[in-house]
Amino acid sequence: MIYSEVSTPVGLPPPLRGRVGEGGMPHDEVPQFLRIRAKQLRRSMTRAETLLWRHLKAHRLARLGFRRQAPMGDYIADFVAHSCKIIVEVDGESHDFEERLRKDQARDQWFASRGYQVLRFTNDDVLNNLEGVALAILQAAEPGAPPSLTLPRKGGGNGERGAPNGVEEA
Repeated sequence: MIYSEVSTPVGLPPPLRGRVGEGGMPHDEVPQFLRIRAKQLRRSMTRAETLLWRHLKAHRLARLGFRRQAPMGDYIADFVAHSCKIIVEVDGESHDFEERLRKDQARDQWFASRGYQVLRFTNDDVLNNLEGVALAILQAAEPGAPPSLTLPRKGGGNGERGAPNGVEEA
């Protein structure tokens, strides 16, 4: 077997990067400017992004192994789980404008062309219904699960409005 300078057999693709057991995304070297921008975004996450990241990190959401502000191609995904090919985007008000929507569609198509499912939530979704957002992410991660277009209702998802499960209303 012939090896190159970095001990990779010649003619074989480089190994996937990432932690052991988490899967990975085969990718070219990430441009330096994109690495720097991703670091800046990690340091200046919105309140909603910070809340979701703490939830994803603390609960390890079914051991999906999310990474935050991860460079992918020419884009930076808010949160990505390479193991199940899910990208979670948390959108603020700027995503309501038509030009931003077109850019988001182009991003989503690029991610989809690489086999990733993109889940988009608004800041309000995360701030006001974190458990519903987490449940939607878990449902999307289940093998063979159809993509959910709506969030589960706040308060238990049993179809009834009102107090969360286990809480009596006065």
